[in-house]
Amino acid sequence: MQPKRNIESETDLISRRVLLRRARGLGLLAAMQQLLPACAITPRVSATQAGTHSKMLSGELIDLVISERSFTLNGKTGTAMTINGTIPGPLIRLKEGQDVTLRVTNQLEEISSIHWHGILLPSHMDGVPGVSFGGIQPGTTFTYHFPIKQSGTYWYHSHSGGQELQGMYAPMVLDPIEPEPFQYDLDYIVMLSEWSAESPEVMFDNLKKFSGYYNFQKRDAGEFVSDVGKWGLWQTLRNYLMWEQMRMDPTDFADVTGSTVTFLMNGLPPAGNWTGLFRPGERVRLRFINAAAMTFYDVRIPGLTMTVVQADGQNVQPVTVEEFRFGPAETYDVIIQPSEDRAYTIFAETMDRSGHSRGTLAPRSGMRGEIPERRPRPLRTMEDMGMAGRGNGHASHAVDGSGMDPHSEAMGHSMTHGEGMKHGLQGDIQHLSPSRSPISGAASVKHGPDHHGTGNQTVAEYSRNLMGEPGRGLKESSRRVLLYADLKSLVSYLDQRAPERAIELHLTGHMQRYMWSFDGKKYSDAPEPIRVRYGERLRLTFVNDTMMEHPLHLHGMWMHLENGSGAYLPRKHTVVVKPAERLSVVINPDEYGPWAFHCHLLLHMEAGMFRVVEVSHNEHEMRR
Repeated sequence: MQPKRNIESETDLISRRVLLRRARGLGLLAAMQQLLPACAITPRVSATQAGTHSKMLSGELIDLVISERSFTLNGKTGTAMTINGTIPGPLIRLKEGQDVTLRVTNQLEEISSIHWHGILLPSHMDGVPGVSFGGIQPGTTFTYHFPIKQSGTYWYHSHSGGQELQGMYAPMVLDPIEPEPFQYDLDYIVMLSEWSAESPEVMFDNLKKFSGYYNFQKRDAGEFVSDVGKWGLWQTLRNYLMWEQMRMDPTDFADVTGSTVTFLMNGLPPAGNWTGLFRPGERVRLRFINAAAMTFYDVRIPGLTMTVVQADGQNVQPVTVEEFRFGPAETYDVIIQPSEDRAYTIFAETMDRSGHSRGTLAPRSGMRGEIPERRPRPLRTMEDMGMAGRGNGHASHAVDGSGMDPHSEAMGHSMTHGEGMKHGLQGDIQHLSPSRSPISGAASVKHGPDHHGTGNQTVAEYSRNLMGEPGRGLKESSRRVLLYADLKSLVSYLDQRAPERAIELHLTGHMQRYMWSFDGKKYSDAPEPIRVRYGERLRLTFVNDTMMEHPLHLHGMWMHLENGSGAYLPRKHTVVVKPAERLSVVINPDEYGPWAFHCHLLLHMEAGMFRVVEVSHNEHEMRR
């Protein structure tokens, strides 16, 4: 998806009735192209053509219209919520240092909103109904106005109900004042998302009735026989019965799968084959944005290495990899340099292996790269449950398909807790010694007394730093996979103070009841906002007690990821916490007001994994 140049053959958007007629008569592609923004179908964009695209929105005053359209995909028609009539919405391209006014008109019959993801701005401009403003009422226009204080690749999306899953998302590029520290000849946006004809409300109801409703990759009789051949009847029976006893599924990697959604690249399904053109030897910048509501992607370009130069819009010391995994809301900018006169496939495989999105980089239009062979779907292990091998504080080693040591007593400890450190809001006033080392990189930590109540199905007996591991399904890869431990800011950050205090939050959930929460309390049952003091240096430690990955997004401020990079900690707006992981970030609250903090898996947020962080003026207000 390229942000800079017009295409002569682009047609105007058509009415709902005409769209449906063309979808039936001309097939999938013709119907879908009518909902694509111009920047998604331009064949080639030079890095020197910034600002020349006639459909790209820029300048000091921008108008956006939220409306409803029919959308046909794979023969099924659903209702799309669009921005300026397209999916994704139009690229907004601005310049660091400018002020911008965005007038957003809501033509829906329900409240809507636009959140500027990762953008530093005043709280009342953040666009979260019920937190920072009242939402955009039907038939009204809301005016956003804020200065552009940063540069990089970002995006914007609805923060109302399930509208994000129904098409309300779009890219945003902020060009820097100073020249960028890397060079490239071409510039493409690659926005990954998903689409379903089912409404978010139907999905949520289905998951409430049966948490594995969309999981069609469960272990079957054939796999049982295969496992018996590998590990023997007794060990296999014990493994299968253990998971059944815990009412958990080792194939549980995604709540919403390819059984109900189609995975998109720049608004096109795999058959649409989005294509970016290049000449052999050119350096191509790809701005990857995960705009999916519920999908983790593993991204690779077979035959090419990728040099990661930005994470969440922030410059990092270049890292050369062959693959990276990213969760909803994360962004990575990479530079590649294809040298051969052939097509290359941009392949984004879902973490649960239930599907993929794909595109092509090619020297000529009409070419297609090969689709890699599908990898086997991964399995959860006792390590993902935070189980300890024989209680020694280390994750059990893999001896069978689940990663469980059949001779370990760990499986019986899923609900037991040692007498360890405090957690949750009880520890939020804990003061730290300036000499205390970061939690990141520490050994496994025993779980303390549990106060999570009925809102938590299980507890990670031990949690540890997993930033040096690529994640389940990638550990055995022969390719070089990006790790959080690889990320280092290009320049050292200014505030080198040690954190003054720490807050520990546990990521909790009950998969059988489809409840998601922090510290066992969903948002509607949570205590008052998490209060922090303006200008303080604060450590947030996230402990994942669930068996799923969670991308956590904190609005309004950067999170410095404590990954062992010293004075070069990378800044992120979204961090992924793996099962049984203990991950720490440091924040400097520098804008007053209430800010949303939540899991960016849309249905997890809607189910209650959401809190408000209140930045107050002083200690008295913070404790009020």
